[in-house]
Amino acid sequence: MSTENHRLFLKHVAQTSTAPLGLEIVKAEGLYLYDRAGKAYLDGIGGISVCNTGHRHPSVVQAIKDQADRYLHLLVYGELVQSPQVEYAALLAAQLPPSLDAVYFTNSGAEATEGAMKLAKRVTGRTEIVAFNQSYHGSTQGALSIIGDEYWRNAFRPLLPGIRHVDYNTAAALAVITDQTACVIAETVQAERGVYTPDKEWLQLLRKRCDETGTLLVLDEIQAGFGRTGSLWGFTRYDVVPDILLLGKALGGGLPMGAFIASRGKMWTLTDKPVLGHITTFGGHPLCCAAGLASLKVLLEEDWISQVAYKEQLFRRLLVHPSIRAVRSSGLLIAVEFDSFEQNKRIIDACIDKGLLTDWFLFAPACMRIAPPLVISEEEIEKACSIILSTV
Repeated sequence: MSTENHRLFLKHVAQTSTAPLGLEIVKAEGLYLYDRAGKAYLDGIGGISVCNTGHRHPSVVQAIKDQADRYLHLLVYGELVQSPQVEYAALLAAQLPPSLDAVYFTNSGAEATEGAMKLAKRVTGRTEIVAFNQSYHGSTQGALSIIGDEYWRNAFRPLLPGIRHVDYNTAAALAVITDQTACVIAETVQAERGVYTPDKEWLQLLRKRCDETGTLLVLDEIQAGFGRTGSLWGFTRYDVVPDILLLGKALGGGLPMGAFIASRGKMWTLTDKPVLGHITTFGGHPLCCAAGLASLKVLLEEDWISQVAYKEQLFRRLLVHPSIRAVRSSGLLIAVEFDSFEQNKRIIDACIDKGLLTDWFLFAPACMRIAPPLVISEEEIEKACSIILSTV
């Protein structure tokens, strides 16, 4: 249904594709989005792994209201003691290994990637970065330089020099890491590839190779973090600890936020020569920190994460059809593979018509993305799967 807002959206809001979905959503609550006509859409992608506790969780909304009554922006990041930042950083550190005790809050996951790249160069004095084919770390120029798909990079060259792209989860990748490598940046789940996870032994060998060469290991959990894989952090399933951890998406509880986390010693290198080695005006915004803090508390206190494995298996058990070539999953990050993008897009559009919002993956256009809020119920999983199977 075309509205004046829809017309203005197309006229004045910068577009990212020639065919945006164009749904005009006027309300979101729990697992559902509602358009102007009152139609409900079950959110099968959670704002792209953002809304892990659902839309407008009461605890998150209350935290936002309470913080709005105190203060909003005060000064650039890192100068004033702001309770939401302090409390959130402390809670995050309490859930992480001791070597990840210093949190730098940013506005997005891409900015977290940028900060981590700078930190690795500063700590090691090196410039070479190893990244993986079919990886995704953001769209800013530094992050774009390390994402692993030439289709997305080529139009914006020249990009950063000194980037080496290798194949994920291969022995050959380990050999390119040398004493000239500042850092290796890897996702614990290659989401945009269509949900691929590494072998445990390979990730441990990657950690060992980084230790041998003095290279920092950066693990990107921007999509995989906050319980989506069935554990609070994806890396804990591999018995490895990164030197730098990247977070985003669900970090802000529905508000824009990212973070890179390292040891205090490493992070301290950004304070001198030059001073203000990394700076942001709005990173760690108190409203975002309050929302993210409340959302993490919900995940920890209401025990949603322990239910992820069962819900993952329920999706896998239900999503069986001759037209489905494969189902890959890591918790509630699921790729349903069809024969082609055209078939997948037809099914996605039909699902939206029937009240299920889903999407595709950047490097795997033949795969349907399923990444609902972790609070999704069994009944809603059955409903989502029923809609998908009715459109295949």
